[in-house]
Amino acid sequence: MTSSLIGAARIAYSVSDLIYVIESNSPKSLNSSIVSELTNQAKKKNILNETPELKVLSSISDPFSKLHVQLSKGSLISVIIPSISTNNILINSIPHLYKISNSNKNNNNGGAVVIHIALDKNESNQLGDYTDIMTLRQTGFAILYSDGGQETSDMALIAHSIALKTGVSVIHFFDNDDSKGKIKKFGNDDIKKLIQESDIKQYRDSILASNENKSTELYFRSYNGIPDTSSDDQQNVAAADENSGNKSKNNNNNNDNFFTITENIFKKFKQMANRSYKLIEFFGDEKSESIIITLGSGATLLQKNFFEKTETEKIGLLKIRLYRPWSEQYLLNNVPKSVKNVAVLEQVIPRTTKWTPLYLDVVSAFQNRNYWPGQSPLITCGQYGALKKDSIDVKVAQLFKNLNSNEPSRNFILGKESFKSQTEDSNDFNDNESTNYIESSPVLEKPYLKMLNEVFGVRLYIANSALKRNAGNFETVKSTPEFGFGVLLSKLHERAQLVDLVTRVVKDNSIGISESLHAALSQWLLHKDDSILSKKFGGQITEILTSSPPTHPSIIKIFQSKNLFVKPSQWIIGSDEWAYDIGGSGVHHVISSGKDINMLIIDSQPYTTRTAADPEKRKKDIGLYAMNYGDVYVASVAVYSSYTQVLHALLEAEKFKGPSIVLAYLPYHSEEDTTITVLKETKLAVDNGYWPLYRWNPQLEKEGLEPFILDSERIKQELRNFLDRENHLTQLIRSRPEYSPLITNSLESEIKTKQKSLAKSAYDKLLGGLTGPPLLILFGSDNGNAEGVARRLQKGATARGVNARCMAMDDYPIEDIALEKNLVFVCCTAGQGEFPQNAREFWKHISTTTDISLSESRYAVFGLGDSHYWPREEDAIYYNKPGKDLDARLELLGGSRLTSLGLGDDQDADGYETGFQAWEPELWKALGVELLGAAVEEPKKTDDDMKVESNFLRGTIAEGLEDTSTGALSERDTKLTKFHGIYQQDDRDLRDERKAQGLEKAFQFMVRVRVPGGISKASQWLAMDEIAEKYGSKSLKITTRQAYQLHGVLKRNLKQTIRDINKCLLDTLAACGDVNRNVMCSPNPLISEVHAEVQDFARKISAHLSPRTSAYHEIWLDDKIVAGQAVQDFEPLYGSTYLPRKFKIAIAIPPNNDVDVFAHDLGYTAIADNNGKLLGYNVSVGGGMGMTHNNKKTYPNLGQFIGFCKPDQAIDVGEKVMLVQRDYGDRSNRKHARLKYTIDDRDLDWFREEVESRLGYKLEPLKEYKFENNADRYGWTKGADGKWHFCMYIENGRVIDLPGEQIKTGLREIAKVHKGDFRLTPNQHLILGNIAEQDKEQIEQLLKKYKLDNLKFTGIRMNSMSCVALPTCGLAMAESERYLPTLVSKLEIIIEECGLREDAITIRMTGCPNGCARPYVAEIACVGKALGTYNLYLGGGFYGQRLNKLYKENLKEDDILKELKPMLNRYAKERNDGERFGDFVIRMGYIKATKYGKDFHEL
Repeated sequence: MTSSLIGAARIAYSVSDLIYVIESNSPKSLNSSIVSELTNQAKKKNILNETPELKVLSSISDPFSKLHVQLSKGSLISVIIPSISTNNILINSIPHLYKISNSNKNNNNGGAVVIHIALDKNESNQLGDYTDIMTLRQTGFAILYSDGGQETSDMALIAHSIALKTGVSVIHFFDNDDSKGKIKKFGNDDIKKLIQESDIKQYRDSILASNENKSTELYFRSYNGIPDTSSDDQQNVAAADENSGNKSKNNNNNNDNFFTITENIFKKFKQMANRSYKLIEFFGDEKSESIIITLGSGATLLQKNFFEKTETEKIGLLKIRLYRPWSEQYLLNNVPKSVKNVAVLEQVIPRTTKWTPLYLDVVSAFQNRNYWPGQSPLITCGQYGALKKDSIDVKVAQLFKNLNSNEPSRNFILGKESFKSQTEDSNDFNDNESTNYIESSPVLEKPYLKMLNEVFGVRLYIANSALKRNAGNFETVKSTPEFGFGVLLSKLHERAQLVDLVTRVVKDNSIGISESLHAALSQWLLHKDDSILSKKFGGQITEILTSSPPTHPSIIKIFQSKNLFVKPSQWIIGSDEWAYDIGGSGVHHVISSGKDINMLIIDSQPYTTRTAADPEKRKKDIGLYAMNYGDVYVASVAVYSSYTQVLHALLEAEKFKGPSIVLAYLPYHSEEDTTITVLKETKLAVDNGYWPLYRWNPQLEKEGLEPFILDSERIKQELRNFLDRENHLTQLIRSRPEYSPLITNSLESEIKTKQKSLAKSAYDKLLGGLTGPPLLILFGSDNGNAEGVARRLQKGATARGVNARCMAMDDYPIEDIALEKNLVFVCCTAGQGEFPQNAREFWKHISTTTDISLSESRYAVFGLGDSHYWPREEDAIYYNKPGKDLDARLELLGGSRLTSLGLGDDQDADGYETGFQAWEPELWKALGVELLGAAVEEPKKTDDDMKVESNFLRGTIAEGLEDTSTGALSERDTKLTKFHGIYQQDDRDLRDERKAQGLEKAFQFMVRVRVPGGISKASQWLAMDEIAEKYGSKSLKITTRQAYQLHGVLKRNLKQTIRDINKCLLDTLAACGDVNRNVMCSPNPLISEVHAEVQDFARKISAHLSPRTSAYHEIWLDDKIVAGQAVQDFEPLYGSTYLPRKFKIAIAIPPNNDVDVFAHDLGYTAIADNNGKLLGYNVSVGGGMGMTHNNKKTYPNLGQFIGFCKPDQAIDVGEKVMLVQRDYGDRSNRKHARLKYTIDDRDLDWFREEVESRLGYKLEPLKEYKFENNADRYGWTKGADGKWHFCMYIENGRVIDLPGEQIKTGLREIAKVHKGDFRLTPNQHLILGNIAEQDKEQIEQLLKKYKLDNLKFTGIRMNSMSCVALPTCGLAMAESERYLPTLVSKLEIIIEECGLREDAITIRMTGCPNGCARPYVAEIACVGKALGTYNLYLGGGFYGQRLNKLYKENLKEDDILKELKPMLNRYAKERNDGERFGDFVIRMGYIKATKYGKDFHEL
């Protein structure tokens, strides 16, 4: 934000009751900065010892209409318009400004409003453009200019004093000042010297007295923002006209009084601030014969760079600071009487009329004989061009030379002309402007425009680009539908003329044309509206006429119009501003025209701010309006919801013969918003039906098809459920008429049933109360721990005879809380001392209410937190803050404590259990039920109990799938579905909004597909692509474990999704759960012969260690009935309890460790001899990435070697390693259940001996090997068998179509012709494998077409990796996949500066500490701690051979960049030859090397 704007904003804050900030419809960061500045001022008081109210208005919502009512109340109002907002608003404000200035001619004060307007400097001459300001000169407002930060602050104060003392509202405008000069601030005591309380009181008394005599409501009534034109107004118009002739009155103050008062204000200001200003200032020789008259920053430029530096003789400069009210007398009093020549310089760029406003004012003044009795001087008119400071003296000298010549130029430009007049022909279109228009559009809006460019290519013509950017009011004019409509009508007419010409030529036999040309012209006429054929036959015409140049005038004209042969795709780009006045705008004309014109209207209103819109300025539904016309194509789309739907809509719109409107949703608050924000807002709007996705195609109706297609999945499902219910009831009544009265009376029956249920509940509650004190247990829980404690308390209470209820805080009707006798709260800590999601509304209400008294209630609170989660001393307040705050608030509301506040600390020996075990007995004692002890409590069921009771992974999954009342499965079944490769999730972006609407979470399922070794067929890729499109979120995820992952699968589609996956010979069984998961293997090593053998091993060991339960086929493939215990499964390896935790295997083939072989429970490092023959495997055990923040008992670990095995022993070794873990792994604590802890609890030698005892033989000594990296080998590589492989970069493994990145479409097209395989890499990228030499060229062409061959990325981006995290992962604490690309982009700026662009540095990010992206072996790792906050780890081994270590905790983005920048700079300058970044940070002492997992937390 500029210093000028800051200065004006601070003054406005100090002297106003109400401040309006008017933002552009597409606001930039400047706007949010000014709002932030004013918000920061809120800690202070204004001169009235009050805090002014701040309101932010949109420029498209008729913001000045808000002023009238507030002024009638006597409010002191400031309006601030940042430069980005001025283009579209000033002209539209004229009716309101005129109304304000003439609001009450019988009142001494018209309204104390000051409008501060910041203007951007013109790109060509670095001066502000005052075109729009000049349009305000007849509104009756005073117009005051200032220049520079300090002067703007001073004039802002003076403007407010003028408005209050004279009753004339003021427009104060200034150029955006980029200078960093310090502004001397005014204290309230200083300001009161210019604005006294008596002035304010007199002003308000006058307004209030006026209101008693005249109805404000009637007086300020307007229609659609346009003031009434009553007879009084007509008189006011006349008065305004007089004003321009220097005879107007300013209410009861004439101009003389105004200038007298204003001069006194200027004098008082000088006395107060010791800075002097004048309304009009003269510089130069007092006997000047030639002068320049000008105002604005141009005057300051000439003053400082010529008149203050050059000895002037007989020349001068008249600088106008106050432009309105205009006083000819005051102007001429400051002009030397010797003047013969006057040059009026205007900052109206470019000039749209022959004579400029200031020029006309000056000419009129010199013609007034009362004030200039002598001969009128010669007056010329000029404007500023591009000026360089070092050439100003030359240019000014030339100006005066022209002025003094015998025949001076009457219209001139001071400086170099760098613009053309708008009055020039604007029909000079350039099709290349469409591309320029797209590139210059707001970044966030580019996706839609890029899609237009991708779909229609050279045929695309955007009407908004037709007007030259140097034309006046470009931004305003180009954004109107009228302009675009006119442009396209002209284009259509131009092509229609070509069609008429070709038709005449074809029919005119007198024109001698060849048979081939005649045929080509005829075919073109037949297919002129076909995009493909018009191009084909147009090309033939061009080729013929190029080879045989035409001589006939008509043929020559056709040849000259060859650019019109191809049917253009013509579009007008608009905004939601057009929705405020459909009927009166060009939108209506396009819709009703019947012309083949397409409109793309981008709506940027965020869902979360939808209620902030002015209800009187409601947007109209353009889609509904257009559909009422019938023959108009309409689509409502959202690119961040469904790329495919947008693509279909654009193609259908362009194909439709007639008007087409595509309403495109792209919500954002400012251009500084990230795509994550846009995505979240889009999801909220689409999910809740605020922005429905649909397509309306009248052409389908003509073909006998349904014209309306609803694309919103959730709305579609709700509609389907409703129709199914209605249809079911109708059919039931028809088949069984006797049921009719039952169904019709169902509402009455339902009410009676409900009443009976409530009565029974009350009776049960009464009986329960007789056996023990009633107890309400409320919990706030994010990860389940607090809820688990609350449920335990409920069971303990029930066992003790206490009538206990348990629920989430937000589920309880808080208005009933005073009726509860005994209350227990269990609450965890989220983020930085925040309440968890299911307790926020409860806390929000109870923390602010004064209507609740708990004087009859007793309460107890137990909080769960981590005293080291935020380790800084100043952050200690966040520890268990919700529990502490709740305890204190309940006491304040009159409650009596049952027992002291209990605090569970994750840092204690047993975590929160330590505190809970001490607190719980005190609770029972306070309730009088402690004598029963804890023996009566039911033992807590473990996950092993759940597995045993599940009947080999069946549970009640089948029944849950049939339950249509919810989109979720039961909690126990969700643990079982993990064994089937399915995770229940919900869209966390939508949680709050759905909760507010009383809806359940947006439940969905993640489906993981096993792909041993990551290799699948092209046919399987196509199948997965189709399944993702049909049942998922339209995207495929390549995981960090070489598996496919589908997101967004709804419960009703789960069964069919699994079936379709199995049809293509893939499956999901054991992709998750406490079993051996997907086996990883290096997908494309240099030694292809070894790879084939190793890959075969990966498939075999995966099959060998797979569960044998038939539940998978029964549930998902309907092989047989699930229910009952008639057939018992047998798990030869796992048994009924399976493994204690998950088990992971990876196989590496040196020199590449892309699988991070040491990061897994079991690792095989393939060993080959010099001839490429596989000898066997070095076997490592005990790796694993998962840990818990601040729990030092948990840690990542790298596997350790236990020996070497031969290829034929490898499967047996893997089985025995897994069985030892099965038998000795910790089943009592899942956080301590991985193999790494089993080994560390004993030792490696014990583990080796146990494995060997089961094998019946000893493992051999290790063989030599060498790893060189753990990254993918990008680009083309050739295997030993002569086959080619291409590894492409896919950021974070997300295969999706985005504007400009058609990854999914490109890979689909490749899969259709590819004869080899698709290999998923461990780093989330993709290899097209086994490409024959003869097929390589075709694959290369497709890669190039879809930009999949682009490998021009930095080394750090090529080595980046992330997990999915938000919004679907329930464990995520922060963003990962959606945010890492942004962080890498910002790091790349540093990388480029350091000269490290090509250097490979591994960086990984996860949203929680569980380590799915293997962050703890990365050289740089960011692990999520809370939203926007990460722990930074450094020093991992580039080959995956060393763990990293925590460097700093709780860093925001700026902190991360700040920490890494000096390290990367030093690395670039001080590294040794071949030294990796991870090694460098250890050598330089930033962190210590981590040798073992147990050392991980030792800093």
